Amino acid sequence: MKDFIVKNYLNQIPADRRLSYDERLTVLRERKIAQTEEKVRREGGLNEDDYGRIVAPADFQWSILPNHPDGSFYGYRGWAENFAALLSKHPIYVDPLDAFSGKWIFFLSRLKGPIWPPEFDYSHLQPAFDRYNIICGIGSDAHFAPDYRIGLELGWGGLLEKLRHYQALHGPEHQPFYEAEQQTIRAVQTWIRRTNRVIRELAAIERHPQLRKNLQEMYEVNEWVVEKPPRTLREACQWLCWFNMASRTYNRDGAGGQLDELLRPYYTRDLAAGLIDDDAARFYLACLLLNDTHYYQLGGPDPDGRDLTSRISYLILEAAHQINTSCNLTIRVHDGLDPQFFLKSVEYLFTNKNGWPRYSGDKALVEGFTRCGFPAELARQRIAVGCNWMSLPGLEYTMNDLVKVNTAKVFEVAFQELMATVAQPTVAKLWELFAKHLRLAVEATARGIAFHLEHQADNEPELMLNLLSHGPVEKGLDVAAGGAQFYNMAIDGAGIAVVADSFAALETWIEQEAKISWSGLAGQLRADYAGVEGEYIRRMMQRAPRYGEGDSAGDAWGWRISALFTDLVREQNGHYPYNFIPGWFSWANTIDFGKAVGATPNGRRAGEPINHGANPLPGFRKDGAVTALANTVAAIQPAYGNTAPIQLELDPKLAGDAESVQKIADLIRAIFDNGATLLNINIIDKAKILAAHQDPSQYPDLVVRVTGFTAYFAMLSPDFRQLVVDRIIES
Repeated sequence: MKDFIVKNYLNQIPADRRLSYDERLTVLRERKIAQTEEKVRREGGLNEDDYGRIVAPADFQWSILPNHPDGSFYGYRGWAENFAALLSKHPIYVDPLDAFSGKWIFFLSRLKGPIWPPEFDYSHLQPAFDRYNIICGIGSDAHFAPDYRIGLELGWGGLLEKLRHYQALHGPEHQPFYEAEQQTIRAVQTWIRRTNRVIRELAAIERHPQLRKNLQEMYEVNEWVVEKPPRTLREACQWLCWFNMASRTYNRDGAGGQLDELLRPYYTRDLAAGLIDDDAARFYLACLLLNDTHYYQLGGPDPDGRDLTSRISYLILEAAHQINTSCNLTIRVHDGLDPQFFLKSVEYLFTNKNGWPRYSGDKALVEGFTRCGFPAELARQRIAVGCNWMSLPGLEYTMNDLVKVNTAKVFEVAFQELMATVAQPTVAKLWELFAKHLRLAVEATARGIAFHLEHQADNEPELMLNLLSHGPVEKGLDVAAGGAQFYNMAIDGAGIAVVADSFAALETWIEQEAKISWSGLAGQLRADYAGVEGEYIRRMMQRAPRYGEGDSAGDAWGWRISALFTDLVREQNGHYPYNFIPGWFSWANTIDFGKAVGATPNGRRAGEPINHGANPLPGFRKDGAVTALANTVAAIQPAYGNTAPIQLELDPKLAGDAESVQKIADLIRAIFDNGATLLNINIIDKAKILAAHQDPSQYPDLVVRVTGFTAYFAMLSPDFRQLVVDRIIES
């Protein structure tokens, strides 16, 4: 065999042993866990999604092809040539037990070195980014959704024909776009054909008749989908696997789609033709989910509000239950959602305790997006396909979860200016300064987004996602450069609880109770609450009415902060031809954002993490009341179609029977009726998470919902494990 095989798993099963689908999935799951353990051994803590990625062979070597003096590559030609070069050498992976071929290994976007061409200088923006600890998003990749239907309907060959058709209609200035896109497709086809040559050779070697037949079928599937659109459920799933692996390799894209509706026609036809039964369909779906942890939505309304739940929706849930590993499935909760499907999802949430599924709230999402001027029919199609974000498949460019303003840092800047310039400080004056600096931070963030959009096509064109978007191929323009139909640019705030609790503490202990002076507190902050007196003051500041307590001063400040942030973000629409949408989300930046901020008036020490997303800080109530937390986060929703997720940590004993499952389902509905947009839930007990934190190697299959994503607990770095542990224990 000429192509290097990462794993072939050949002839490991006795030839006379008949394998059930369940037995095959058990082994595939074990191999998945082993591959994750190998990633951790080789690469250390990985504070991100548990991707389907595996590690490269120890002796594999490949180097980028720079096209810039800085040693990196940029633009259409640079990305297309490097992508093609990588896939032409990419190690081949085939497992005879699997329904589908292929595993991916690399992020091309992380192999390239510098991520932004130095000639597109934004040093004029950097001072504001640094001052306010802004994650500007300039040069960041993907984070919007493709429309898989385009690829499933055309196939790789049809996509090539479409490119050639529109290439002939456009002038010379568009030719680099079309040449790069065609080279991208040919690169994927080369990867498929290389894999298929290996599959054919393996099928001749495998002695187990059932697995040999599986390899032969795998070969036939790839022979078809390398050029033509899929006809069957197995072909459709394999096509999705190839696109997902290629898009992940290109630039980490993980946005999926409405998976049940995408696959329903193939399942229905195959079932009617007698090609499959539910067991086979469930197996294919499980293998698709094992291939990669893409984000998929299930259920929810169609454009007219009718429920999309179907038999295959159940099968996808059941498939995820069978593999019982990390998954990113979201159930869209609306009035017409199939109640049995909803209950089944909650049952699996508690049975598997792996942080899936999560839930999105149709009511608030639709109402919010229509406030941006979009019709409800379109708003219902804006689905959950990322950590915290919604996207219209193939229609919009968004920079979701890529742009963040650390409001705790903004507060620190305002407080320092207050103490340096105001003779008689007041909370009212501090609020005035906070509003001034938050405005400056948001304006700088919007300028950064505009700068990114102006140059991103010359930096990192979206060669994979362009193919499954409506507009780029037709216009000959990258999705970031005018190819998309809509530009709904996300700006997320982070640190709301730190700021709200700080305002409440100042109001309570300085202005109302006169327990400490402004200068006295400022000294404590500079000293990081040092010594016995400092600890006394710190604990006093923590006892102020907290954000998350319920109808507290902290809650009132949280609402005020979110309203201000929302207004400032929306004001940017008057300055740019984009629709800026606010949200609250910190992703995995809670630790780094905290490191950038000194001690704060809420009793937080210098460098400690900020709060998680829109959630209160740990310890916000002694009882950790779920309803108080949910009400607080629902109240501060920006309400323009993006989310401020709620993160709940629940005890597994809460749902031990059907009645308990129904009560949790009722709670989820009540939370969404109250205005929430997205709900992440962990089901794990205190003893287990503490034991796993002490020795993660003893719990290799423990999965937690870290934030918008799920991951094996053992793959997180120690400080990130501590963050998750603190959040769970305090709740």
